[in-house]
Amino acid sequence: MKTALTIAGSDPTGGAGIQADIKVFNHFGVYGLSAVAALTSQNTYEVNAILKVDGVFLERQLNTLVSDIRPDAVKTGMLFSIEAIKAAAKIIRGYELENLVIDPVTISSTGANLMEDGALDILKEELFPLAKVITPNIYEAAAISGINIESEKDIERAAMKLKQFGPETVIITGGHFDKKTLELIYNGENVNLIGGEKIKGEYHGTGCAFSAAITACLAKGMTVIEAVKKTKKFMNAAIKNAHTIGKGMRLLNV
Repeated sequence: MKTALTIAGSDPTGGAGIQADIKVFNHFGVYGLSAVAALTSQNTYEVNAILKVDGVFLERQLNTLVSDIRPDAVKTGMLFSIEAIKAAAKIIRGYELENLVIDPVTISSTGANLMEDGALDILKEELFPLAKVITPNIYEAAAISGINIESEKDIERAAMKLKQFGPETVIITGGHFDKKTLELIYNGENVNLIGGEKIKGEYHGTGCAFSAAITACLAKGMTVIEAVKKTKKFMNAAIKNAHTIGKGMRLLNV
């Protein structure tokens, strides 16, 4: 059986973080492994506290796990701290883990800061060069690239800038133009644009679910383009059938 590892934060709602990642992996028939990089106190409308996991302990979690079960793909989500990023990078490099998908989580969908000061620079330096794919949303892409994104051309410029940090492929999600969604894929040579239907509403954990689905598809041997097409269909269904069980954002049906 194919396996995928998520290194991310814990979300008590199950709508994002490692809980959501494992559900997505399972949906695609991939066995989910996890290492917790941070704990959060959150619900469907706010994140009110974050507790980082000690970097030495995160490294021990990963070393113990990967020495026994080598994952076919790995994703990182909310790492929060510099020490967590360095611990993840050390294990990924040391074991030469493949199919790394980085969701560069910086801000929650409710507006909370999910990365401590200085951590973004370390993420770019330590993990981006190891990545098969990075999956920033349009806001993260703008923040990391320094490019103000207001058009499709701006998304392309941002993707080219992000590619310079070393990932094999850049996927920018969350472009909304003419009532359509847009994912841009750039591998250093070709730009692919994949459109879709924009569904009204506010949804929790879309970035986590998207990157986890890409990870599961790569674990199963798909190409990046195949993975994105499969993921788009999955996300469309998950959003259309989302659950309203809290007072804030809806939770994806995964």
